[in-house]
Amino acid sequence: MSFKLNIIGETGLQFFGKMSASNFHEINNVLAIINENAGLLEDFGLMIKDGSPVEPERLLAVSEKIIKQVQRANTIVKTINRFSHSVDKSVKRIDLGETLAFMAELSARIAERRGVTLKPELPATQVKITTSPFFLENLVWLCLDFAMNVTGVGKTVRLAVKQTENGALVKFTRLEAFAELQDDTFPAEQENALLGSLGAKLTADPDGGEIIITLPESIAEAA
Repeated sequence: MSFKLNIIGETGLQFFGKMSASNFHEINNVLAIINENAGLLEDFGLMIKDGSPVEPERLLAVSEKIIKQVQRANTIVKTINRFSHSVDKSVKRIDLGETLAFMAELSARIAERRGVTLKPELPATQVKITTSPFFLENLVWLCLDFAMNVTGVGKTVRLAVKQTENGALVKFTRLEAFAELQDDTFPAEQENALLGSLGAKLTADPDGGEIIITLPESIAEAA
């Protein structure tokens, strides 16, 4: 196995583990809230059993909170399920805008913990390319992870997709503190390995506060 494949494999496992752990932790938070409200319902039940009046509104409020958390858990499970299926096919035709929005959703909890807002801007029409879904998601995450460290006071990362003559590009903008960064190790070997596997190119513009990934219309054509 080549050095490049070793890097991609290790990076992919780290990516898969980080995203899974983050979203499963969020499910634990949901279960804790449901458990807390279930305890309240039990208390209300005991009060009613003892003859103490309980306003219907209080019961409805707790019930609505539980329903809301169940819906939230369902959304998280669907996100994790979709992510796990990213490795089903090594090469696939995808909607790039949809993938970008999905990555913003998958990374939402991590971004929230870092006080950063992710704002995907979807194109009016679909931008489709043939690529490796998992490798692309991994590359987008690495760029997001870096971008969240250089947002500056704005604490916002904008993600945009644009069709090009020979494929498409992904832009990460509003990186206000990029130019102040003294570390010039981005992109590192992980990003470069994934870029090579995708036939993609990355342009970092610290002064403009943006990162651009240029992707071919088909990964097969770039091979």
